[in-house]
Amino acid sequence: MHVPFVDLKKQYATLKHQMLPALEGLMESSQFILGKPVEDFERSFADAHEMKYCVGVGSGTDALHIVLWAFGIGFGDEVITTANTFIATSEAISLTGATPVFVDVDPVTYTMDPVSLQKAISPKTKAIIPVHLYGQAAPMNEIVEIAKRHGILLVEDACQAHLTTYSGKHVGHFGVATAFSFYPGKNLGAYGEAGGVTTNDEALAQKLRVLRDHGQVKKYHHATWGLNYRLDAMQAVVLNVKMPYLKSWTEARRVHARKYTDGLHSVGDIMTPVERPGGTHVYHLYVIQTAHRDELQKHLSAHDIQTGLHYPVPLHLQEAYKKLGGKKGDCPVSEQLAGRVLSLPMFAELTDDQIEHVCATVRDFFD
Repeated sequence: MHVPFVDLKKQYATLKHQMLPALEGLMESSQFILGKPVEDFERSFADAHEMKYCVGVGSGTDALHIVLWAFGIGFGDEVITTANTFIATSEAISLTGATPVFVDVDPVTYTMDPVSLQKAISPKTKAIIPVHLYGQAAPMNEIVEIAKRHGILLVEDACQAHLTTYSGKHVGHFGVATAFSFYPGKNLGAYGEAGGVTTNDEALAQKLRVLRDHGQVKKYHHATWGLNYRLDAMQAVVLNVKMPYLKSWTEARRVHARKYTDGLHSVGDIMTPVERPGGTHVYHLYVIQTAHRDELQKHLSAHDIQTGLHYPVPLHLQEAYKKLGGKKGDCPVSEQLAGRVLSLPMFAELTDDQIEHVCATVRDFFD
């Protein structure tokens, strides 16, 4: 039985009857830049997270960068994030001219470790970017307290965490702004690149709208210089079709995760995901740990089961950041996870038979 890591074709098949007319309507209007589709999506996504504003941008990377840019983060500043995340988080910092400072993560939830965060703060620290990784929120109560105590800007990276909650609130309610990605494989994915920023700050939302559109306050009137970080109207149309399904897709992922966890209970040395008390995990990825990761991945591949590695090289050890002087031992948990974690197939349309096949094949490997 073939089990893909993500099956976007299967999802499209269920949406085709809505998607094609919606896209055809956009073609007929020929209004491809910003406009009503983008405004409609911004409103619905903000409402889903109980936020006042959403500003659509070109990608999750754009979303992170534009927020730091709006607050004047730049050369000589330091921004703290985790070593165990995708490089887009740190790229956004680097794009401003600031220096990323990498801290370690909790060995159970894989999110920012508040103790490591506290140790990394310096007089140059201007912002903190905790990452809500794999679909689970970072420990925001502790992180918010540290940020407030030091007067540091807090920006949430929720690019993998649509509809995730923590302490009874959706992600986005803890920092001044929150970045989301709508990359095709995300829980809410476009048919290309797309991203968004949520915030409750009206002035910030307006500033972000100006920056994303070449600094224009109206056509050919530039209050500042900006960039082309606009959300494509065609992607907004796709997201508008998908948006009503996000809640049910999220619950489906959570049901799949429970079945995986039950099916892999006490199998070998496998450590299944642990949900933080008081929060919800939306399982953008279902990530297990094992000392036999590479061998298990080969075994699953031999049985036509696709898996993923997130992330095999921590950011402080990437060639791109060699000049920062990071070395092995700086973030020991992240370094250990890099050789142990394996992402199993996860998408809303997974079947019970596919999940059981994956679990049975994992059990067979350890037997």
